[in-house]
Amino acid sequence: MLNPSKRRYRLRIVIPAYPAFNIYSGIARTTTALGAVCVASAANKMGKWDVEVIDENNLGKFGPQSDTVGADHEFLQRQRPADVVGLYGGLTSTIPRLYQIANFYKKQGIITISGGQHFVEETIPEALTAGIDYIVLGEGEETIKELLQAIEGNQDISEIKGIAYLKNGDPVFTAKRKSLTDFDNLPLPDFSLVRYAKIRLYPVERIRGCGMNCEFCTVKGSPRHAEPERLLEHISLLVETYNAKDFFIVDDLFGQQRDETIRLCRMLVDYQRRIGRRLIITVQMRLDKARDNELLCAMRDAGIRTICIGYESPIEEELKAMNKHIRSADMLSLTRTFRKSGFFVHGMFIFCYPLKDNSGFKMSVNERAKCYKDFILKAKIDTVQILLPVPIPGTELRGRLQRQKRIYPLEDIGWEYYDGSFPLFEPDEPLNSEEIQQSSRRVMGRFYKFGYMFLVPVNILSFTRMIFFFHNIRLGWRRWYRSWRNHLIRFGGWIILRKWTIAFRSDKFPEKLQKARQHLSHMQ
Repeated sequence: MLNPSKRRYRLRIVIPAYPAFNIYSGIARTTTALGAVCVASAANKMGKWDVEVIDENNLGKFGPQSDTVGADHEFLQRQRPADVVGLYGGLTSTIPRLYQIANFYKKQGIITISGGQHFVEETIPEALTAGIDYIVLGEGEETIKELLQAIEGNQDISEIKGIAYLKNGDPVFTAKRKSLTDFDNLPLPDFSLVRYAKIRLYPVERIRGCGMNCEFCTVKGSPRHAEPERLLEHISLLVETYNAKDFFIVDDLFGQQRDETIRLCRMLVDYQRRIGRRLIITVQMRLDKARDNELLCAMRDAGIRTICIGYESPIEEELKAMNKHIRSADMLSLTRTFRKSGFFVHGMFIFCYPLKDNSGFKMSVNERAKCYKDFILKAKIDTVQILLPVPIPGTELRGRLQRQKRIYPLEDIGWEYYDGSFPLFEPDEPLNSEEIQQSSRRVMGRFYKFGYMFLVPVNILSFTRMIFFFHNIRLGWRRWYRSWRNHLIRFGGWIILRKWTIAFRSDKFPEKLQKARQHLSHMQ
């Protein structure tokens, strides 16, 4: 327990490093995890606690780097000893690193807490024996305050809702805590608590939850929203405090509250006019919102430039298996509407999703790859990411594949591979894991090429073509800028894919995959 003679205590929340280079590594060095900042901001309002966040993926120029991966926690403890350490478990692929950090602090007698989407009934027993004292279930802003008070000795642990811990060697689950609905009672996320990080892209939110019920996703339940004024207040605070310009609204589906979303956009327009500058905003959105012209106009005026869309697949049978409520035939026309409205479209795909039944549908991996290539080409999507299916703990997909005994054993293919880059289960016939992984990278390789490097200077030289659009300078600028931007990003994507391939080869994953397949065959 805590030293009662101390006047103040320190809570350190750590966002664990990615296990290896992947497609998220670059963006991770410019942003941070909003969930960790929200919990830290709530705890920082307590009278006796000083709180800091250490993002191992974004340690900036002056952050204490370890010799292997992540931060140097020995240095941190010497410089600013923590009394309690919280560990962000929002990404399954970072869990092995999370356990490593937890064990480091546990050996020093430090109390450890964790929480995040990874922790469900299946994974909690493992976590409680891997150096974690308490696991927060669900949203953590209220729970963390009560838990810290209990650790101080002011409250009985068993009375706190929404936690799990070990008692006499067995996991104990306290009563479930209701989801938050009154966001006005929470402090605005305070990014000053994130030490060392150099943040360029600021994550913000207004709505939590998603009612789409996709099979592969852990975000469920009716959307719960804050008022638009709260989000505007947060954005204006970041602009005025950090000169922030780029924002990512992390709501799973922007526009779920149509009228309030339009009101938010109009408020953003007025705010930008008042301060005399334009903001750059990225959102996640459903394709069918392209049919709402009033919403699109409001978004464009508000400074929303990029829309991230979960296409998942252009194959009808795969969309049905995912519980996606859209037909592939509608995707092309809706995408064109977004592009004509002036938005950049980032397409997110899941390659070779496992079907739910033996309906007789058979498609080779090469045929599937061609479907993806043709669709991306016809839709003229600006940027893409193509990942493999990930059976994340707590999802219907994982439950289905576990019942079918198709998931590779964790002792062979551990949590660190759960980032969408690796095959994690036996695929549908006639597919095999090696072909799926290679084909997904080939599709990405057709999109992100070295040759785009030569088109970037060509775009710069062609800037004078805008003179032919003297009747509509704005249209000429949009066309030129889209071409220049996309060629630059696609060359950058080639660099990322190259580093990704090098990291994959050094890991010797094919040998692990062969061993996992052998173990799986013995289990069946």
